[in-house]
Parts: sequence; C-alpha cells; structure tokens
Amino acid sequence: MAKGHTIPLLQFGRILLNRHVAVTVVTTPANRLFVEESLAGTAASVVTIPFTNTAVPGVESTDKLPSMSLFYHFALSTVSMQPHFEQALEALPRVTFMVTDGFLWWTLQSANKFKIRRLAFHCMSSYCLALCRVAAVEGVFSGPQPKGELVKLTQFTWIKMCKDDVEAEFCNSEAGNFTHEFNTKLMETTMNSYGVVENSFYELEPAFVDYLNLNSSYKTWCLGPFCLAAQQPNKIYHEPDKKPRWIRWLDEKLEDKCSVLYVSFGSQPEVSHEQLEELAFGLEESSVNFLWVITKKDWDLPEGLEERVKSKGMVVREWVDQREILMHESVRGFLSHCGWNSVLESVCAGVPILAWPLAADQHLNAKMVDEEIRVGVRVETSDGSLRGFVRREGLKKRVTELMEGAKGKEASKKVGEWACMARKAVEEGGSSWSSLGSLLQETSV
Repeated sequence: MAKGHTIPLLQFGRILLNRHVAVTVVTTPANRLFVEESLAGTAASVVTIPFTNTAVPGVESTDKLPSMSLFYHFALSTVSMQPHFEQALEALPRVTFMVTDGFLWWTLQSANKFKIRRLAFHCMSSYCLALCRVAAVEGVFSGPQPKGELVKLTQFTWIKMCKDDVEAEFCNSEAGNFTHEFNTKLMETTMNSYGVVENSFYELEPAFVDYLNLNSSYKTWCLGPFCLAAQQPNKIYHEPDKKPRWIRWLDEKLEDKCSVLYVSFGSQPEVSHEQLEELAFGLEESSVNFLWVITKKDWDLPEGLEERVKSKGMVVREWVDQREILMHESVRGFLSHCGWNSVLESVCAGVPILAWPLAADQHLNAKMVDEEIRVGVRVETSDGSLRGFVRREGLKKRVTELMEGAKGKEASKKVGEWACMARKAVEEGGSSWSSLGSLLQETSV
C-alpha cells in the first residue's frame, strides 16, 4: 500500500479490462477512494478488507508513516489481512489468477490454498533484480572492499557494481531483524510463485529479462509500460481556467519558447534540511525555468525563495498528474529521485533525466539511466561518492549540462528513441501486447 506500487497496479487493472478480463481489486478502507477514483468509468469491482497496522495504528499506506524507518514493521504487519483476504476469495466467482504486490508475500499461501496462480508484481526493473541477484552470488555485497569500490560482474562483464549501489541492509545479512525477515519472505515467495509481472518492456532491458528467465523457476512477464498501455483518455480542458495552475504556467512557458525542468522526488522522500536548502539555492541560481512539485508537508524552503524565483520557477504543493506534466511540450528535463515509475514515465514522454536517487532501488535505477540506457546524467556530489552531499554549485552544473549541454542533447536523442520503442511495445503485435496475450492464454487453462 504505497502510491508508487498502487498506481501501476491499477493501471495494469485497466489493461486487463481493455483485454476483456474481469477484474476485482482488493484494498483497505483508507485506500478505497483512491482505487475507485483511479478506476472510475470501468467495470472493475472493488472489495475492501480490514488492515490492522501494528507499526502505526490507523495508518494504511506508506505515505502516511511518520518515518520510513517503520516501513519493514509496516510491511510485516500486512499479514493481519490474510484471513480477510481468504474470505474475500471464497466469496468471488472462479478466479483464474491473482496479481499481488510482491511485498504481500503471504498472498502466495492464500493462492495455494485456493489453487490459484499467483503472479508477483515488483515495482522495479529487471535490470535491478538481475544485478542484485548476480552481485549477491558473486559476493559483491559481502566482500571486504570499501563500499564505494567498483567490482566487475562476471555475468554482465560491461557492468561494475559497488556496495553503495544498494541499501546498507543488503550488505548486512545478519538474521534476527525486520529487514532480513521481510526480504527472506519476499524472495522465497517470489521464487515459488507462478511468475512475475514487470512494468517494463522487453526491448529496454533484454539481457536482464533473459537472465532472470533462464535462472529462475518462474517466468518474468514484461507487460508495460503500464502508463502507455492502460489507454486512459487524455485530459481535455474545454475552458482555460479549468486547467490546473501549473499547466497554465507551462503553457505560458511554451508560448515564450522556454524549456522547463520538472523537479519531483516522489511521495515520501527523506532529505535533510541542509540538503534541501542546497537543492533550493541550486535551482534558484541556475539559469533554467523549473516546476518543482513538493509532496512533503514538512519541507520548508528558504525564506523568500518562492517570491524571488516566481519569474522562472513555480513550486507546487499539491497532488499532480505527473505524466500530464512530463508530456507537456515545454518540459525538457526531469530532476528525479529515479523511482521506477518516474523513470518509465520520463522515458515514455521522451524527457531526459537528471538522476538524484535517495533510497531503495533508486540508486540502481539511476545507474541504469546513466550507464545502461543513457537517457540522463547523475547529480554531482561534493566528495564524488554515490551517496554524498550535493552542493548548489554541483547541482547548477548538472542542471545546465542536462538542459543545455552536449550530454543532455545526447540523452534527449536517446530517450526519444526509447519512447518510440515503448509505444510500439504496447501496440497490437508489440512485445508487451503479445506477452500479455500469452499470459492470458496460459492462465485460462
């Protein structure tokens, strides 16, 4: 129950509905309204089951947690839903297959109890999953080398990894803590599932999809990008004043022939006050126009900044349609935390990325963006490390490089090529369209 996981799953629900599959979404009371609004106008059914969160009572989604340090406790407590989930399954007509978030490991037990095929959804790339598996097997995470020292992978010889490419808990395999317990459950149940659903397309990462399929007991199905395949109608504003104010602002920048950098770090970033100040001053001192979406209520910007930058920058503290912003013709760059959904949406929109990863799989996504698919650049840290402090001068340098420099132009050209391939993948006869047809045929037997 995290927006970064819920949104693509609901998009996948729309894709199934478009292929004439009956869809039932199981959610919790506090998340029901979001689900219903996302699936408005469709034939999807929504079933609500209770969730007792022992980490923070009353909280039903990760964006409401007071700190992400509570995440693993939150995730483990979802097992309280299992008996209610099974009651819901009993009340349904015949279920052909279920797609459940990979973090809800206990749904495999329920699937086996009712003899239903369970497909796990992992909101990350095959690149990330394959590299983590290979690096673990080859001892990259457990080796004696310093955390920033690169080690060449024997499986993917063109790639070098270091401990800093992943979160510290992956380099500490000691049993007895929430992190180890959760990751063990996740990996074991994924391996014993019918398959894995990927929000990606084969052409983007073929070597890594092939590796997973050749070295797993399950099959990886690349069925995305979901944001393209879901076929949601484009927003049409019949009256200009009905447009959100940030879209009107982007329209004005387009009329003035100004390029805009879109800035967003997702729904639950954790950044120090000092780092937030450097980010704010870096954007202010850069020469670019920027639209900065801030979802954290406790992010206080330097006094007077919004007034000083109003001629070239806009700060938005509301929930926005990110894809609508990225698709706007004035947006020519995306300063992003590199959550997988954001990477895919940027690729689909043909917008190059300035990668500033913060947590989870974001560091490997940034590595993919910069080194593998070459659709962007990474921020420059003060000490040159992957997780170092970013000063305003370094940010200003990278922003200029992305928006005006040669590497930015190369990334823009490359991301345009990937955008074209993404569209073809979800069209009839494309790789993702065909893979979904194969999956539906298999699971109907």
